[in-house]
Amino acid sequence: MSSGGGQQSQALTKPTFSEVQASALVESVFGLKVCKIQPLPSYDDQNFHVCILRTKDTTDGPNEYVLKISNSESSKTPDLIEVQSHIIIFLRAAGFPTASMCRTKGDNLTSLISVDSGSEIKSYLVRLLTYLPGRPIAEIPISPQLLYEIGRVAAKLDKTLEKFHHPKLSSLHRENFIWNLKNVPLLEKYLYALGQNRNREIVEQVVQLFKDEVMTKLSHFRE
Repeated sequence: MSSGGGQQSQALTKPTFSEVQASALVESVFGLKVCKIQPLPSYDDQNFHVCILRTKDTTDGPNEYVLKISNSESSKTPDLIEVQSHIIIFLRAAGFPTASMCRTKGDNLTSLISVDSGSEIKSYLVRLLTYLPGRPIAEIPISPQLLYEIGRVAAKLDKTLEKFHHPKLSSLHRENFIWNLKNVPLLEKYLYALGQNRNREIVEQVVQLFKDEVMTKLSHFRE
């Protein structure tokens, strides 16, 4: 969630490809013929659920994919996206039910495309991943067992990633990145979105506890 300025910045950098343009990307960059495509929810990137038409040259492999078009700001940090892509590959090899990365016709994991927006040329990194069917956790009734399983998988994921190595791993260390758990206090600037109610009080208490109990010990934690 963003403030007014953040929403404007997000709108300026988020891709706005049409379904026709996205289909053309899948064919030109990845060499796959699209028979059906529809938008998927996204935050500041653009995602499409893609169904491909099998030909004599593409008889093997899955029929459903996700085309991910990174926003123009993220596309300026290809090292970060490269590391993220290799993490996906690493976790799949370790047995996690992650998507598979699809290579471009040039045998790369990503492709940088440039688009003339009228006032300027914008560049976007595109990736294609296999589609994983399922339901978001938000749509499933919460139970203690489900929460336990989520925690168990998260712990296993954390332990597995201790073994991940990449020469550009440092690109993941971003200051003031709001999705980084150590930056919980940054949420304070968005408390206004909750209005004045019990939920806001709970969030304020959690943020304060984080400041008191976690931030004072951050130097002792493994990153």
